[in-house]
Amino acid sequence: MRNHLFIALAFLTAFVAIVPALQAGSKNSSIETPAFTNIETVATTGKTASVNAKSASALLYDSLKLNELGLSQEALQYAYKGYEYLLENGAVKNSNIITVVDFSQSSFKKRMYIIDVKNYKVLVNTYVAHGRNTGLQYAKDFSNKPESLQSSLGFYVTKGIYNGKHGLSLKLDGKEPGFNNRAEERAIVVHGADYIGAHRLNTPCMGRSFGCPAVPQEQAAKVINTIKDGTVLFIYHPSPNYLQNSRILNS
Repeated sequence: MRNHLFIALAFLTAFVAIVPALQAGSKNSSIETPAFTNIETVATTGKTASVNAKSASALLYDSLKLNELGLSQEALQYAYKGYEYLLENGAVKNSNIITVVDFSQSSFKKRMYIIDVKNYKVLVNTYVAHGRNTGLQYAKDFSNKPESLQSSLGFYVTKGIYNGKHGLSLKLDGKEPGFNNRAEERAIVVHGADYIGAHRLNTPCMGRSFGCPAVPQEQAAKVINTIKDGTVLFIYHPSPNYLQNSRILNS
C-alpha cells in the first residue's frame, strides 16, 4: 500500500512541475508558429480565401520588391484574385505564371510584369503598348468593340502561337463578357512591334497598337514563349466601370 501511495505522490509532483512549462508553451505558441513560406499555403484556407488572396499578393509584392519596379499593389491584388478565380474554374493550364499589364502607368514605363508565382521571380519586365484610341502617353479609354482601336481591360488566358503579319504572335482568350470577350474576333494578340521600346523614350510618345498589348520586337519571342499555352494575363486600369462591373473581381 505504501508503495502505491509513494508512486501516486511522485506522479502528482511531476505533473505539477510540468504544468507551468506547458502553460508557457501555450502562451508562446503564436510566436513559434512558422510564417507562410509560399503563396499556395496562404491562398488555400477555405472560408478565408479572399482574405488570404490579399495576403498572398501582398507577400508576393513585398518579396519581389515590385514597388521598386513601379507595379501598383492594387493591380497585383486584383490580378491574384482573378488568377485564383480562373484556376478554381479550370481555365488555367499553367498556374506558375501571372502576367500583369499595369495601364495606370505611363507608356514610357516598363509596365508589363511576367511573374513566376511559384518560385518568386520576375521573369520579364518590359514595355507594352496600348491602343491608338485608348490614349497618348497614358491609357484612358477602353473598348471591347471591333475596329475601336482601343485596348480591352480584364483577364485573359493565353492560347497558342502562330506566325502572322507581325511575326510570332500569341492568341488571347478574353474571359470577361462586355470587357474583352471579343478579343479573338478583334485579333487582339501579343506580338512584337518596332514602335514600342527603349529606343522610343526620347520621342513625344510611344507607338500605339490597334488594341493589342504589343511588346518590343526584340523581346517578343521571350515574352510569348514564356506565357503561352494557358497562363493568366491581366490588363489593369483603375477604371470604376471595370472595377465595379467585372464579374471575376466581384465574384
